Amino acid sequence: MLMKHFRVWIAGGREGVRPLDFWGVGVPLVALVLSVPVLVVVASVFKPTGEVWRHLAATVLPDYVGNSLLLMLGVGCGTLLIGVSCAWLCTLCRFPGRKIFQWALLLPMAMPAYIIAYTYTGMLDFAGPVQSALRVWFDWGYGDYWFPQIRSLPGAMLMLSLVLYPYVYLLARASFLDQSVCALEASRTLGCGPWRSFFTVALPLARPAIIAGLTLALMETLADFGTVQYFGVDTFTTGIFRTWYGLGDIDAASQLAALMMTFVLVLIILERWSRKRSRYHHTGQSHQDLPGFQLRGGRALAAFVVCLLPLLFGFLLPAAQLGAWAVATWEQSFDDRFVGLMINSLLLAAGAAVLTLALALLLAYGKRLRPTPVIRAGVQVASMGYAVPGLVIAIGVIIPFAWLDNVIDSWMRDTFNISTGLLLSGTVAALLFAYVARFMAVAVHAVDAGLGKVKHSMDDAGRAMGLRPLDVLRRIHLPVIRGSLLTALLLVFVDVLKELPATLVLRPFDFNTLAVRAFELASDEFLAESSLAALAIVAAGIIPVILLSVTIARSRR
Repeated sequence: MLMKHFRVWIAGGREGVRPLDFWGVGVPLVALVLSVPVLVVVASVFKPTGEVWRHLAATVLPDYVGNSLLLMLGVGCGTLLIGVSCAWLCTLCRFPGRKIFQWALLLPMAMPAYIIAYTYTGMLDFAGPVQSALRVWFDWGYGDYWFPQIRSLPGAMLMLSLVLYPYVYLLARASFLDQSVCALEASRTLGCGPWRSFFTVALPLARPAIIAGLTLALMETLADFGTVQYFGVDTFTTGIFRTWYGLGDIDAASQLAALMMTFVLVLIILERWSRKRSRYHHTGQSHQDLPGFQLRGGRALAAFVVCLLPLLFGFLLPAAQLGAWAVATWEQSFDDRFVGLMINSLLLAAGAAVLTLALALLLAYGKRLRPTPVIRAGVQVASMGYAVPGLVIAIGVIIPFAWLDNVIDSWMRDTFNISTGLLLSGTVAALLFAYVARFMAVAVHAVDAGLGKVKHSMDDAGRAMGLRPLDVLRRIHLPVIRGSLLTALLLVFVDVLKELPATLVLRPFDFNTLAVRAFELASDEFLAESSLAALAIVAAGIIPVILLSVTIARSRR
């Protein structure tokens, strides 16, 4: 009898037995599990501070805070200047090469910051091709000339700005494309020139989008580990890594991570406040062709140079240098070990992408079916991982997994006198869980956007035909949103392929990926030998960049 009622409970409720609300229970449960890393780090604030934390606060913590703030300030200014100016020129100005720059300016997004840092270090250090050529041309010797030091805080600002400006460019251009023709034409009839129209009309209308892109760039700046570690800049990420591995105190490292999360939280609050305070409305039709300012002569050349420089230094030069190094070291770099690294990276990225997409589909579709405050809040919390650096996520994963391993091992020892060892810590399972928690927001936003384009009347029609929610999802929604699903899958795949801090901390023993191998070789100053792994990561990152370019180009008909 009990089994009969249980089957009825699962099936949907008959004979007066209340059915199990799978979506109402499953979605908050999945969201809670995915939010465990963030909650664990936040909870570390309430732990009593020890001698290590007091030592950090008295010695290096001011450097971590100061350098992180300066790095954010420099990257913020650089990404704003490059992203907004290039977005305006490529959207509302006409000059030679504009159609190529429209999509090519997104290519630096495929170049991870730590890879471009290694590349420019190899190009600009004392033994690199630039300084070697200068010494030959001018017959200089060591100490006869001054050359800027790339491995410094300003150098880190420049490297991060070159690869993060596409966040601002992407959203700013999308906002400029969506602006009303009437508002821009009205400013021209009032005597405003192109520049005045830009500053008084177009820029204020695009302000929420620009701030959103800037926030993403600054979050990535805080999350960066490879660049600042290689350049010797003390920030929160390097401090967390040193405290954990150097001092062996995971509690102090988690408290540093919690303090770092306050910076992220402030950025999120400022971005939300900016959007809430903005009350700009489009007047007139936005599907008409935007007015184009035809540039000729010196102005056209200036626009061409402004768009060329970030593309040249952010992608073309480093990609060319990586290609030259890869060709020179091909015989010694491409071996069975490299093939193993590729297989590890591809399988790990594919597994994480499929798992993340499946859970994102569950969360997004559950929110569509049960848009209750609890489920909405749960999906929002589960999507917070992308705003948290990978190193912080790694700490939030290793603490509960180590606790669970110890509990299981203790119980097995007491009950069966058997030691289970580490079942979860230092395994691929822990790494996959970290990836899913870190990049869930990427997949949820893509899937949610796809589901938002499907009218609810289609759901009602399917239910009227006797289809259950899962059948409606399988037979109606999935065929319609397969483009969004593919986009989410590719974005997560490439993000996992590029992820360095979480992989470096949580990977199993003697298990390497392309990102970790490139980092290890570059840290040992084998820059040319690291080029093949770095080039493979960059090549994989170009795929979603092309998808984004096509999407933006088609956004205005």
